[in-house]
Amino acid sequence: MLANGETRDDLTGEHALTDAGQLVLAVLFFGSWTADSFFLHLTTFLNGFVPIAVRAPVGAILLVVAAVLAITSHRLIFGVRRRSPHVVRSGVFAVVRHPMYLSELLLYAGVLLLSLSLIAGGIWIVAIGFLHRVARTEERLLAARFGEAYAAYARDVPMWIPRLRRPGPGPRP
Repeated sequence: MLANGETRDDLTGEHALTDAGQLVLAVLFFGSWTADSFFLHLTTFLNGFVPIAVRAPVGAILLVVAAVLAITSHRLIFGVRRRSPHVVRSGVFAVVRHPMYLSELLLYAGVLLLSLSLIAGGIWIVAIGFLHRVARTEERLLAARFGEAYAAYARDVPMWIPRLRRPGPGPRP
């Protein structure tokens, strides 16, 4: 079921705790990052070792990539109602299998680079573990629904980190 109460049979579903977990982690991350970066300064000592002139441009790039991944992946999945459900292999889904979740992690990383809060960094690591587990659960749902089509997709497209080169034809390891 979507946020507006609509159900769509062309969507496979997600882990039962995805939305609540993402909300809790976002509140924890941004709350701790804000408190530590602007008020408490308990774990931001690394800012003195990595200049803002390095952190800000890299953080900005991560934020832009996160926005592109989030917008394009949401449009591909939720912006189109498919007549017959199938594995989406186009756009950002041809680069990584979980671009929506990757965009969330890159958003946290981009913000984290603006002020290196170790408390927020710890929550980011928890978010990585949580989203990896959620993604694995959803992959089982997709494999059960689409069988070999999803298995082939999983072999061809990396889960999180894009390949620099596409695999050529021929046998796979």
